[in-house]
Amino acid sequence: QVQLVESGGGLVQAGGSLRLSCAASGRTFSGYAMGWFRQAPGKEREFVSAISWRAGIIYYADSVKGRFTISRDDSKNTVYLQLNSLKPEDTAVYYCARSRSPIPTMTSGDFRSWGQGTQVTVSS
Repeated sequence: QVQLVESGGGLVQAGGSLRLSCAASGRTFSGYAMGWFRQAPGKEREFVSAISWRAGIIYYADSVKGRFTISRDDSKNTVYLQLNSLKPEDTAVYYCARSRSPIPTMTSGDFRSWGQGTQVTVSS
């Protein structure tokens, strides 16, 4: 069982950037796809990005494509999400999660071992 801890969130103005990190303890996430999801106030948790364990397959939500970049470093048990050109609508709690398989999907039900999230707030 893996435990995930997100960090790197904060308050930025529109157009700014942040780099989120997801560090794992316990069992590593090597061999499993990893994903980032977010949840804004009053909305359901939504898919942001996912990456296969060998980084050969990467998915992005249409709303973040071209602005966000997902990456992973299994030697450090860490997954990253680079957020560029941030918009107020990106404001949410961002969660990291490990998939149940090496292949990423875009549905939260396929992921487990969720972290506690890190807050990203974008002001206009």
